[in-house]
Amino acid sequence: MEQTAVLPKKERNLSFGIWERHGAAIVTGLCLLFIIFAWQTGKREMHSLETGFYLLAYIIGGYQKAREGLETLIKERDLDVDLLMVVAAIGAASIGYWMDGAILIFIFSLSGVLEGYTMEKTNRDIKSIMGLRPEEAVILENGRERKVKVEELKVDDVIIVRPGERLAADGVITEGYSAINQAPITGESMPVDKEQGDEVYSGTINGQGAIQVRVTKPAEEMMLSRIIHLVQEAQNEKPPSQQFVEKFEGIYAKAVVAVALIFMIAPPYMLGWTWDDTVYRAMIFLVVASPCALVSSIMPAILSGISNAARNGVLFKGGAHLQNIGSVKVVAFDKTGTLTAGQPKVMDIIPFQDISDVELLRTTASVETLSGHPVARAIIQAAVDEKLDLQRPTGLQALHGLGVSGTIDGTEYIIGKRDIIKDIQLSEEQAEIVGGLETNGKTVIYVATGQQLLGLITIQDNIRGWANKIVNDLKAMGIKVAMLTGDTPATADAIAKEAGIEIVYAGLLPEQKVEMVKQLESKYGKVAMVGDGVNDAPALAMASVGIAVGSGGTDVALETADVILMRDNIENIPFAINLGKRTGRVIKQNIVFAVSVALTLVTLNFIGGIINLPEGVVGHEGSTVLVILSGLRLLR
Repeated sequence: MEQTAVLPKKERNLSFGIWERHGAAIVTGLCLLFIIFAWQTGKREMHSLETGFYLLAYIIGGYQKAREGLETLIKERDLDVDLLMVVAAIGAASIGYWMDGAILIFIFSLSGVLEGYTMEKTNRDIKSIMGLRPEEAVILENGRERKVKVEELKVDDVIIVRPGERLAADGVITEGYSAINQAPITGESMPVDKEQGDEVYSGTINGQGAIQVRVTKPAEEMMLSRIIHLVQEAQNEKPPSQQFVEKFEGIYAKAVVAVALIFMIAPPYMLGWTWDDTVYRAMIFLVVASPCALVSSIMPAILSGISNAARNGVLFKGGAHLQNIGSVKVVAFDKTGTLTAGQPKVMDIIPFQDISDVELLRTTASVETLSGHPVARAIIQAAVDEKLDLQRPTGLQALHGLGVSGTIDGTEYIIGKRDIIKDIQLSEEQAEIVGGLETNGKTVIYVATGQQLLGLITIQDNIRGWANKIVNDLKAMGIKVAMLTGDTPATADAIAKEAGIEIVYAGLLPEQKVEMVKQLESKYGKVAMVGDGVNDAPALAMASVGIAVGSGGTDVALETADVILMRDNIENIPFAINLGKRTGRVIKQNIVFAVSVALTLVTLNFIGGIINLPEGVVGHEGSTVLVILSGLRLLR
């Protein structure tokens, strides 16, 4: 029995990979080869063979496009550019212009190959991001090491990361010290020193020291996985401008066919053209009037911009947000963790009753032990530094935007802003102390029980060193800068003055931040809101563009925002806005160029018949490739 030779699996996969990537180019090359054969046989007057080679060129080069066009026509009852090109080629052949029709098929096919390769370039960044994710991790169990798939990692597993290895999970260092290269995730140019208790991210590169990391998130929720998911979503989401153009394409294609039919009938009677010349000119019209370049004016530019931003640590969740950010008129910042470092420290402990400053700190920190707020963490850290024994509170309640309440040893304590104890009257001396503290830019935390104010704890969060420069850069771009914060007016004014911000709204609850965003939008135009906390999420959702600070931001803020800054600072905001502006300019340039070329070719075709079919194809397809290459400028 005769046996069929079977390629080894590796060779089959390799062959399939080559065809998958270069199949369109191979088909285009064969199409050109048969055109050359036809031309050569035509010179020898071998007409039957010439026609046969032309037919092969038509079938090989135009089959896929014809199939796609017919599927669109049958399934969606719509016309597209692919079908127009094939009809034009068949029309040219029907009146004896075999060479012209074959060249149309070839150049249209070649254009598709070039578009495919240029579009592939815009996808390399997402592929490189996916390549950052290790496939395996070394887990430590009962003193023994074991390799597992990254997908098998569970929260609280401890993994070992040796020098030079990529981290396989998000987590917290439990043992060891090293400098971590976070550039693949946050874009930071310099490695960051990390020690026990510091947070690290999957996909980053360990430096010189071996470390042990406790996993804090399952595989699908890790920072790198979320980045990949967000970039993929952004690349698949079409902005409104692209949706409009694609809808317009269907209507426009029908109009082109209708006009072409008129041109096939009217000129012999009105202008005295021959039927062959009329049909030929109508075929050229079908080609040069097709909206290929117009359709390609937007998405390559959008995808290039998204890829560029991702490389620089800025994630856009969709092309619409990239376009929107280019037209913002106001950037509104949250204060804590955004303009400031987000690492507040306890500065003053001032008891008012028969209680020591140590006991006031211990009680306050005990109530705050179950809270994740930055202020709570600062108070707890101060107590830990003093080696104080803390208790876990019962009945803890978070009073949204104001503070917390909880019970220790049967006594209920209330801790937070001034409004949380608005029923308690401050003495003249206490009010004077509070005023002096707030004037110095300190956040005052009130600690009370019942109707008695036990004391004050002040927190201060230093402004980031580059915040003033970012604000000045935005102002130089003609953009208003505002601050929306839940902190006291005195503290907010002190930070705003240091940063150079003139529009300040302080003492805001989350719902009041939303109202302020609405007011800014009605007064100035589009607003970009920048924040990192749960209390910023409603304002992020309301703003024209919500920008979340990624590495330090809460999950709610990251999910709500339209743009995520992967660094724990705001220095990329001017870059993102400039990229949005550049994207808008490139898209407008592409659209103007595409329309201009189409109008010029249509005019040259019907007024004087200056161009032939191959020249029309070169002009039309050339403009399509040029607008795609123009969009790729945004990769820089």
